[in-house]
Amino acid sequence: MKIKDTKNKQTLRELIDTKDFVAHVSVDCTIFGFHNNILKVLLLKYHDLDLWSLPGGFVFTDEDLREAAARVLYERTHLKDLFLKQFHTFGRIDRTENNVHQILLENKGITVPKDHWIFQRFITVGYCSLIDFSIANTFPDAFNESCEWFEVNNLPKMAFDHDRIIETGLEYLRMNINTEVAASNLLPEKFTMKDLQCLYETILGEKFRRNNFQRKILSLNILDRLEKLYDGSANKAPYLYTFKKRFSTDSPNPISGKENK
Repeated sequence: MKIKDTKNKQTLRELIDTKDFVAHVSVDCTIFGFHNNILKVLLLKYHDLDLWSLPGGFVFTDEDLREAAARVLYERTHLKDLFLKQFHTFGRIDRTENNVHQILLENKGITVPKDHWIFQRFITVGYCSLIDFSIANTFPDAFNESCEWFEVNNLPKMAFDHDRIIETGLEYLRMNINTEVAASNLLPEKFTMKDLQCLYETILGEKFRRNNFQRKILSLNILDRLEKLYDGSANKAPYLYTFKKRFSTDSPNPISGKENK
């Protein structure tokens, strides 16, 4: 998807004066990465606050939801052309009660009416993706000053209900691990069965017997077997595998099921 011209590069004052947002709707992106057999999530730190958040933002009136998710993700992290999957809608009435925006504006000396749209109730649509954790970086914007990876089991203090969004995103990932992993860039184009097993064990938090894992994965018919990996050692050379083309990230929808726009 081509990213539209970025729109959120204005100052915080200019942002809150914007009139063309869809009322009460936002998007948040849960981006998981895999490194040294550890599953991590990408978080942004708020200016002047000891709080972290997911990359997210508001939806403009001329955008589809997925376009908004791709745009705010690019603006906050410089990540683009990712496979983003809509996984849940979050609408608890108290989900924004920790007044992050109010505190942020007060710290900047900006005064707005109590009924301003930024203080009103927001329902957020969650999108998730799996990426190579080394490709993400960021630059400051109106809300955030830094970008870091955190272990999913060791999160910092989170803004809003973003800890719940991460937990729900992880549940979704575990329930759809076969197609999500196939649609990701977590592994090189060619990999061994051992590489794939390590990734599954990290995401699911459990160990598998090698033969049982291989039999189950091959029964899914999502892999093509390639040549053997000869490294000069005396050990038996393992086969290399790659994901079948229909599960590649070039596919418009590697996961079955329709997605709201």
